[in-house]
Formats: sequence, C-alpha cells, structure tokens
Amino acid sequence: MKRWRTKANVSREELGAAANYSPDTIKSMEQGVRMPTPRVLDVADELCRAEGLLSAAKEYLQKERFPARAQDFMEREKEAIGRWSYEVTLVPGLVQTAGYARALMENRYPPLDEETVEERIAARMERQTILTQRRPPVPVSFVLYEAVLRSPQVDTDQLVRLLEISRLRNVELQVLPFERAVAAALMGPMVLLEARDHERYVFTEGPFASELSADPEVVSRVAGRLSMIRAQALSPAESAHFIERMVDQP
Repeated sequence: MKRWRTKANVSREELGAAANYSPDTIKSMEQGVRMPTPRVLDVADELCRAEGLLSAAKEYLQKERFPARAQDFMEREKEAIGRWSYEVTLVPGLVQTAGYARALMENRYPPLDEETVEERIAARMERQTILTQRRPPVPVSFVLYEAVLRSPQVDTDQLVRLLEISRLRNVELQVLPFERAVAAALMGPMVLLEARDHERYVFTEGPFASELSADPEVVSRVAGRLSMIRAQALSPAESAHFIERMVDQP
C-alpha cells in the first residue's frame, strides 16, 4: 500500500482523510503493525490508481479459520480419499456438535475472543461435510477411547450425534473400552490420511505442538499402532450398543 501511495504521490494525510483514518493509523497499517481494512484498500486502490491490485488483497485479510499448527493438515484432509483416526481424550472435530465445540473453545487458555470462537466453530462444522458431501464418499474410521465419552463436556446431544454418524455407510466408529486398552492406546491421538496420489500422511497433535508427516517410517509406525488399537476396540455394532446404553442412562 505504501509503495502504491508513494508512486501516486499521495500523502498519508490524503489517504487517511479519504478513508476516514488518521495519518498515524495509515502509517501503522503500512508498517504491518495494524491489519489494513477492506475500506482502506478500496480507497487506496482508487486514489492511487492501482487498477484493482490493492482491492484484490482483501481476500488475504480474512482470519485463518484454523489454528496455524493445523492448517496444513486441514488442507490435506479436504482432498483425502481415506481417513483413519484414534482419539484419547476429545471427540474428533469431524463428529463434534456445535455445543461441544463451543464448550472446548470457551474454556481454552489463553482465551479466544468471541469472534474467533464463532469463526472456528463455523469452520469445524464446515469440515464435517467430508463425511456426507464428497463423491465418491470418503471412507472414514474413528476409534474413541472410553475416556472420550466419559468427559463432562459430552452430553446426550453429542452421544446421539456419534450414533448418527456411525450409521453412515462410509463411516466406521469404534469404542475402545478401558479394560481393552493396550499401551499403544495411551500414547496420544493420531490421524492417518491417504491422498489422491495414494501418498499417506500422519498427523499427531499435542497440547503445544502438532506434526504432519509423510515420512514412510513414521507413517508405518502410526499405521501399525492404529491397526493394533482397532483390533482391540469393540466392533462398530458393539460400539453403537455401548453408546446407546450411555444415552439411556439417567
């Protein structure tokens, strides 16, 4: 914006007056201290005769809808032709209700502002279209440790949502009860993705760091852990009955 303004011989005062901002605000935008607004880009575009090049930058002002550490994974997930996962403590984002997602985000530390909470909930709900709107349907497998279902944030609506998802033809949902847990099941969550070119990726997430890897050794190790856990888990039918009993409990 500064380069276009300088080239057009437009002062900060002139741009500020036209966009209804102070010269200091324009300066902070040009220095990257403050995010430019769509209005100032449109005004600068016209005033500096940028022929749409400044206005076109508005799309880059949109807030990222996912945490930075998960953005690469989200891009891979959108194009995946297969997805297998195991979760130890949280309901996976693809099967969360909006209420459950909100409960997690509103108790996050450091706190998120309300606008970010709403944007991330919307993004999470949009992600879930991979389960029902992709053609051909994407095969998806979830294995949930029993602790996930026993969490205080999991209410009846969330349990019912899991049952609904489990009935989809392309979804396999299993529960790993406490008494069937093996050592590999206590080492944290993991996701295995298969891309269109049949390359496989692994995503592992912790409280402070996440990693997306295509390293064959890492992929093989995670695939082995997933296979071991799936073998110990209840069958999809047994898992549905397990969740149904939880729903029926007073």
